[in-house]
Parts: sequence; structure tokens; C-alpha cells
Amino acid sequence: QVQLQESGPGLVKPSQTLSLTCTVSGGSITTNYYYWSWIRQPPGKGLEWIGYIAYSGSTYYSPSLKSRTSISRDTSKNQFTLQLSSVTPEDTAVYYCAKNYGMGYDYWGQGTQVTVSS
Repeated sequence: QVQLQESGPGLVKPSQTLSLTCTVSGGSITTNYYYWSWIRQPPGKGLEWIGYIAYSGSTYYSPSLKSRTSISRDTSKNQFTLQLSSVTPEDTAVYYCAKNYGMGYDYWGQGTQVTVSS
């Protein structure tokens, strides 16, 4: 059973960089053909996919967020990390990490609230 757990600051100031880490247990992030995503849900809105990092380490980002997004990994800790730069209050959301499965996701973290405010 794969488990994912997000961690990081719950409050970020405008113009700063949001940084969240997803720790994976019960499975390796380098297992062939596994993809690991970051997804967010702003208050009152639907889910928004941010990007993923593949088992190979390659990444792919949402075009709307690509200029501000970076996803990296630490294979020794079985973790992957989201960095979103130049945040504004519009980046306030619950952020999730998830394991891709087909066109969807089969495992999710519990989510972590991030508020952008001065």
C-alpha cells in the first residue's frame, strides 16, 4: 500500500517561493513507469493539476504554471518536492501529492493547506 504525506509551511508571504515536500512510503518513486503529481484546489474551485515528476526524473508542468514551477526529487529519502515561485493570494489552496494511474490517480496524500498572505 503506497502512502503519501505532504509537508511544508502553511503560510507563505506574497512574492516568496512556496515549497512543499511529499514523502512516499510503501513504494519507490523510481519504480518504472510510476509518475508522481502535485495537484491543488483553491477555495471554492476544482482541482488543478500542477505537474509531475516521472520515475526517470523527467518533469512536466501545467502550461499555466510552468514559468513558476519546479518539481525535484530526493531518491535517498523517497521524496519529491514542489517549488512555486512568486506566489500571490491566488495561489492559496489545499495542495496534494498523488501517484498517477492511467488518466487518474490511485493514491493521494491527505492534502495540506497553504495560505498566501502578508
